[in-house]
Amino acid sequence: MKTMTEPNDTVKKFTSLFEEHKEEIFASEPGYLSDMRQESIRNFERLGFPKKKDENYKYVHLEPFFNGSLESRFAPRNLEFDVQEIFRCDIPTLDTYVLLLLNGFYYSTSGEKLVRQDNGIIFGSLREAIAQEPDLVEKYLGKYADSVNDPFVALNTAVAQDGIFLYIPEKQELDKPIQIINLLLSDDNEMVQHRNLFITEKSSKAEVIICDHTLSEHLFLTNSVSEMAVMENASLDVVRMQNEHNQSVQITNSWIEQQKNSNARHSTITLHGGRVRNNLNVKLKGENAYCDANGLFLIDKQQHVDNYTIIEHQKPNCVSNQHYKGVLDDAATGAFAGKIHVFREAQKTEAYQTNNNVLLTRDAKMRTKPQLEIYADDVKCSHGATVGQIDENALFYLQTRGIPREEARLMLMYAFADDVISGIREEALKKRVADLVSRRLRGELARCDNCAVNCYD
Repeated sequence: MKTMTEPNDTVKKFTSLFEEHKEEIFASEPGYLSDMRQESIRNFERLGFPKKKDENYKYVHLEPFFNGSLESRFAPRNLEFDVQEIFRCDIPTLDTYVLLLLNGFYYSTSGEKLVRQDNGIIFGSLREAIAQEPDLVEKYLGKYADSVNDPFVALNTAVAQDGIFLYIPEKQELDKPIQIINLLLSDDNEMVQHRNLFITEKSSKAEVIICDHTLSEHLFLTNSVSEMAVMENASLDVVRMQNEHNQSVQITNSWIEQQKNSNARHSTITLHGGRVRNNLNVKLKGENAYCDANGLFLIDKQQHVDNYTIIEHQKPNCVSNQHYKGVLDDAATGAFAGKIHVFREAQKTEAYQTNNNVLLTRDAKMRTKPQLEIYADDVKCSHGATVGQIDENALFYLQTRGIPREEARLMLMYAFADDVISGIREEALKKRVADLVSRRLRGELARCDNCAVNCYD
């Protein structure tokens, strides 16, 4: 069933939507989840949407987009189309388990919604995992993302119906990465809310690639939440590629909790999108945990990308690195706010944060706010940010070596982006991202060659 939300008081609109569709939202789900939804909608009503005066959302006001005329669905649509005809991932050498989400719901042509391997690894639809593995999902779902203090997490928790579930048992490893492809396709403006849950148990390992794509020209508003638990000695590597059209509004909320000796890497590469807000919250809750958080965005026209990160060092001897870069052209705007929070107990912490940006025109604007909040006295922490233009001396040097000015300019911009790209571990994906970034810097559309839909007009 679908519902069109019309402009009105925005918070009341969504609380009313929840009340009207309770029966459909709660259908066949366990009691703990219904209770979680009830509590979350109350939290959302109490918190409301962030206002312009909210420091954490100072440079992006999202409520007006939620106040538009949007279609909401609480069950998957029966769309008649051949996904292979309109979309194929353009990396033929990338060997992955491909999982599709269509407008926030798991999509499978085979009918199989949950894959179980002989070694105990489980992946597939979160909705199906709740039905087939209720105790396992209950143990982790809602334990990491903060629905008490974050309105977008609260709203997602209240109404999200599906997403991706990944469970790696103790001492097991995926033989190849999971690739999640989020496809948006509709004949109306639509709001999509899905939920992901990734669990890597002790001494396990997993790689996840998330690709966001729009396949039709309507306005899409996505509010997604991903919870990730990285247990003792476990490793999780997540790469997210955002490639949506100018009519899209995307809010991602990624929550990672790490235990002793764990290793997590989270990279977000934004090639295209109308309005993008990426929230990343990492909690280092065990000694000797290590975290890498990287970001790269390339935007032009009137696009806006806003990255907000918090890394909490709660235990001693942990290390974190944040490295975010942006290239802004035309009248594009961007923002970065990153906080390193070192708790009193977290002695011997090492934490580093950098944000570097290049503005290609006078009209492009970038706001950056790196922050340190340190309560321990034996730490190594640093942060810094730069906003500038292409180095004219370097440009001149390349020209003196016979390289045309425009080609030299492109070489410098690619070199600027390369240290983020080079951190991608999957070699086939790294090469493809490098190609897409190179084309994007040349002003070409960064869509996949094999996609039949031109979604950037």
